[in-house]
Amino acid sequence: MDRNFRSLVKKFAFKGEFIDAAPYGFGHINDTYALIFQLETQTQQRYILQRINHNVFKDPVGVMHNLELITHHLQGKIKSQGGDPQRETINLIPTNDGTSYYQDEDGEYWRAEVFIEDAQTYQIPKEPAHYYNASSAFGRFSNLLADFPVNELAVTIPDFHHTPKRFENFIKALENDPKNRSQHMKPEIQFLLNREAETSVLVHLSETGQIPFRVTHNDTKFENVMIDDRTGQGICVIDLDTVMPGWIDFDFGDAVRSGSNPAAEDEVNLDKVYFDLEIFDHLAHGFLDTAGDMLTPIEVQNLAFAARLITLEQALRFLTDHLMGDVYYRIHRPGHNLDRCRTQIKLIQDMEAAFDQMEKIVNIYWQR
Repeated sequence: MDRNFRSLVKKFAFKGEFIDAAPYGFGHINDTYALIFQLETQTQQRYILQRINHNVFKDPVGVMHNLELITHHLQGKIKSQGGDPQRETINLIPTNDGTSYYQDEDGEYWRAEVFIEDAQTYQIPKEPAHYYNASSAFGRFSNLLADFPVNELAVTIPDFHHTPKRFENFIKALENDPKNRSQHMKPEIQFLLNREAETSVLVHLSETGQIPFRVTHNDTKFENVMIDDRTGQGICVIDLDTVMPGWIDFDFGDAVRSGSNPAAEDEVNLDKVYFDLEIFDHLAHGFLDTAGDMLTPIEVQNLAFAARLITLEQALRFLTDHLMGDVYYRIHRPGHNLDRCRTQIKLIQDMEAAFDQMEKIVNIYWQR
């Protein structure tokens, strides 16, 4: 392994002498390593090296095209506002040829970036303020990119949040039923069928010009924000592989979907799964404090609904994969994707019951 890394690091414009490499982080898609280099000053410099999983990201060149444009824009905006672009966004390390990625002899794509010291990501928030700080970081990320020409970005995953097409895929899987599983999940199937009309709401608003395409992150989990060790603030949004044109409501909605359930996404005891309205309050507060002035009234009106909608979309995706024989999401036990679908359904039910309160919370922070 050491010989491979020594060969790889020579392809990038790192400073210093390569010392060591070790796996880093909790990611399940890309392979991530922390590199240590010895500088002439006898201090050490760390970098991140990643292998882009091109089986998941089918257009790694497009991914890197977007990453270059976005990070360059963010660096300029952060600097102009008196921030620290070395800590508040990703800084790519170019190859010796001046490109943002290296493709090795096996066809694998690699990229490198500066390691952000004195900050870390968490799988689970350690304190309530973390919810506010992470959501605030996502809102600021969106605000800094509000003036970016979104049509310059590649669409690396077509129809990623096109919920009506996700519903169509679900219907096809249900009709084909290749593993004869549909008879064992009739309540779940009916629950999703009953909400077909909701799937087209945001698509309709977009197609009629009522909400704009923006630069969106599309994976706004809590663990994709680096939290400063000293201040507890969310200082840098990471994992930008899914950045592309989209609808801002879905970015907020997915932060709510993934963050407002204290239980695991695949929890089998649904009594442990619930929508935490207090967490939603923190998330809405943080996001609107930093992104509120860029949002249109219609976008704000649909923030709470988007949390329900993207949870419905994820339930559709999990159940579709279960019907198809678990071909997309990795499973660790029989019925794993069905369990995941059931947690999403439980969250939707809780959100529907609390929907008026959710909208009131959004309006409170929007009107401040």
